[in-house]
Amino acid sequence: MSKNELFIFDTPIKYGKTVVNFEIAKLHTRTPLSIPIIIERSRKEGPTILLSSGIHGDEVNGVEIVRQMITKGFNKPECGMVICIPIVNVFGFLNQERKFPDGRDLNRSFPGSPKGSLASRFAYFIMKEIVPHVDYVIDFHTGGASRFNFAQIRYNPTDLECEELAKIFGTKFIMRASTRDHSFRDVVSSLGKKVLMFEGGKSMHLDRIVTRAGIDGTLRVMHKLKMRDFSKELAKDELVEPIIVDSSSWIRAKYSGMFRSYKTNGSFAIKGEKIGTITDPFGDFEKVVKAGWDGYIICINHNPIVNQGDALMHITQQLAT
Repeated sequence: MSKNELFIFDTPIKYGKTVVNFEIAKLHTRTPLSIPIIIERSRKEGPTILLSSGIHGDEVNGVEIVRQMITKGFNKPECGMVICIPIVNVFGFLNQERKFPDGRDLNRSFPGSPKGSLASRFAYFIMKEIVPHVDYVIDFHTGGASRFNFAQIRYNPTDLECEELAKIFGTKFIMRASTRDHSFRDVVSSLGKKVLMFEGGKSMHLDRIVTRAGIDGTLRVMHKLKMRDFSKELAKDELVEPIIVDSSSWIRAKYSGMFRSYKTNGSFAIKGEKIGTITDPFGDFEKVVKAGWDGYIICINHNPIVNQGDALMHITQQLAT
């Protein structure tokens, strides 16, 4: 980080705390829509890390993780700079929806355009104003709809530094996941930034265990980067040996009906094992759902009503050797 004066959205970023209001669009009523960006800058040089959440407006557990980082003062570095954006997609957050009002997925709209759709314009200004200043990114997500992700870190499998940081983050599962075209992780990684994507919980739901995993992992990463000494906060940590996953796949519903899971998230399933049932609501049939292969369950659909083809359980297929 340079000692020179720093500007984000034309706001000077001084030492200590600065709140930048990102105002790119207005509501239909002409009311300005402001996205607060909370920045803590140390006088001592060091790396810059971005903690972002709410790219999907209904993924509130990530918002809670970043909120607690700010509330507890963990975002104040001893060296370097911490940029926190608790809610990127304020439109979706207000409407409790995943996408932007234009129907687009912000996380498929990068790098964006100043003359594109609303989502594309937001993506463009994030790339133009925020990303050039950062070295590391932790982007917080949850499972979509009622699909509850066991806490996990995903990273680009070709990036060895990200692999090291993923292990330091400390979730039980680490996913070697290739980036998706035009996603935030894809475009930011292509610029040489180090990006970790945290997945945990489900949409429109807060979970204490997932929140704790996200906060503790972030503290471990900041501690490793020597941005701040979190030895006291992490003193009672008991790290588990991570399970590194190279590939995974979904068990899908062969029938429509009411789904009941017989397995817990994070547990191991054996090929042919009964992992759930699908029944009709009138008592005419009960169909057994079996595991198609050996693997760990990393996501379970919590919606009791499913249609044929719906994702039921996400199970690892190939573990790192």
